[in-house]
Amino acid sequence: MSILLCLACVLAAVTAYYITYVYLRGRNSFLRKLQGPESPSFLLGNESQLRYQNEVGEHEFKWMRQYGSAWRRTGPLGVNHLSVADPKALQYILHSSGYHFPKGKEVTQIIELILGQGVIWAHGTTHQRQRKIMTPAFFAPQLRTFLPLFQDMASKLVQKWTDEVISPDPTGQPLINVTPWLSRTTLDIIGEAGFDFHFGSLDNAKTPLAKQYENLFVDSTLYPSRLDVVFKALWHYIPQPILHFVRYLPSREYRRFRSYSDYMRGFARGLIKESIVKGDGKDMMSVLLRANLSSDLNGKMSEDEIIAQISTLLFAGHDTTSNTMTWFLWELSKHPESQDRIRAEIEAVRAQKGEECLSPVDLDSMVYTQAALKESMRLHPIAWILRRTAGRDDVIPLAFPITTRSGEQVSSIPIGKGTPIDILVGAYNRLPEIWGQDADEWNPDRFLNIDKTKQATVGLFAGLLNFSGGLRGCIGWRFAILEIQVIATMLLENFAFSLPPQSEKTRIYRKPGAMMIPMVESEQGSWMGLIVKALK
Repeated sequence: MSILLCLACVLAAVTAYYITYVYLRGRNSFLRKLQGPESPSFLLGNESQLRYQNEVGEHEFKWMRQYGSAWRRTGPLGVNHLSVADPKALQYILHSSGYHFPKGKEVTQIIELILGQGVIWAHGTTHQRQRKIMTPAFFAPQLRTFLPLFQDMASKLVQKWTDEVISPDPTGQPLINVTPWLSRTTLDIIGEAGFDFHFGSLDNAKTPLAKQYENLFVDSTLYPSRLDVVFKALWHYIPQPILHFVRYLPSREYRRFRSYSDYMRGFARGLIKESIVKGDGKDMMSVLLRANLSSDLNGKMSEDEIIAQISTLLFAGHDTTSNTMTWFLWELSKHPESQDRIRAEIEAVRAQKGEECLSPVDLDSMVYTQAALKESMRLHPIAWILRRTAGRDDVIPLAFPITTRSGEQVSSIPIGKGTPIDILVGAYNRLPEIWGQDADEWNPDRFLNIDKTKQATVGLFAGLLNFSGGLRGCIGWRFAILEIQVIATMLLENFAFSLPPQSEKTRIYRKPGAMMIPMVESEQGSWMGLIVKALK
């Protein structure tokens, strides 16, 4: 009760501060000159339209088509936000001036609550130090050693579906919710590749960790209470020692994250002890520990930082990858002609390789398969929005001029220190000026005939922002792509995928949690039901 009373007092003080300073200062911001959607309320602003939309893109895609590649929108309590989908602006924010656009306090506090003070949380010199130590675990030679693991786990998934789901089904074409199966596969992979630890998730082992992950982001980030959205908007003005206590709040989100982070600390300490005993492990954590030992005293990571990296690797190498594959299979289920072209490529490679395991060169040689994966990722970025804050007064350049409310065309946007910035990954991935007038449509051939003169150096893979970009780009993106290539190729070689009869009960929605979550109205939690038929 005393904690809640303290938070209430802080909330009142911050609100008074906000009214007398922040709002008045924001009223004179250049952002007010930009076009943007009308705010439906002072309390939540347009944040309500993003947080509570039925599916990702319902509002921000419409705003992009109406206002161009950058626009103003209103956050909680009337604060102006800059929404960005412009490639030159994104290149500036993420690459040229990456450390001048940190994550805001709301974002970093939630990251710390879930994952600890690891590489996703860190900023500036702390981020540079942590990333330097982690980098050897993601060198290309290290990643290639995981290829047999990817292939073994993909083969295991094929066998599980064949023996346990398809064979017992009288039709031979069962409806399979592919989301949990792919999640279990990627959990087993990151367990062994990351920590030399066998989760046994595909063998139906009911581990405490698997229980912690079950619907974690549905329970904790999808459609939060409106009071909590406003509360988080005020975190920027709450002193850090007091803000630490939000982890003890009794609501659904904080309980789930607190339970997960408490479990992970104990689990990670056990992994570290086992790795130290082994001494010469080839897994990512062992490589990281050796790199940390060889660092000078000022460059080393603390035990708490290493624990945070373990939690981060499990998080980033698990559901993000499985959800990417989930959407890929969904798109292919809607486009059987694309499945046929992919299988033709696989058969051509198999004709040369036989039963021998496919190499990274073999996988990359299947150009249409790679184009289809890129197209699916373009349409379905798992991290659909990234939040940043201007760390100083700045001017953001634009590749495509926008028109202000007065009719003036501008090619840059002056912003003040502290301005909240929304990097709309989903909107950028559908920007017609970059991807063509059919940017909302499935067309893998665009990556085979792409006009490179229109491409900007924004993302890490195929010009996309799915792995972010620049100084804070995902350190494990090559691991994820190779993993997806192997698993998807083996699944498509063995199975044909199609959609079940379509109705409101089976319509898939792209729900706007912290990750873009596939869901249907008739099922609980993440769900992607596809008809699966064995080909062999």
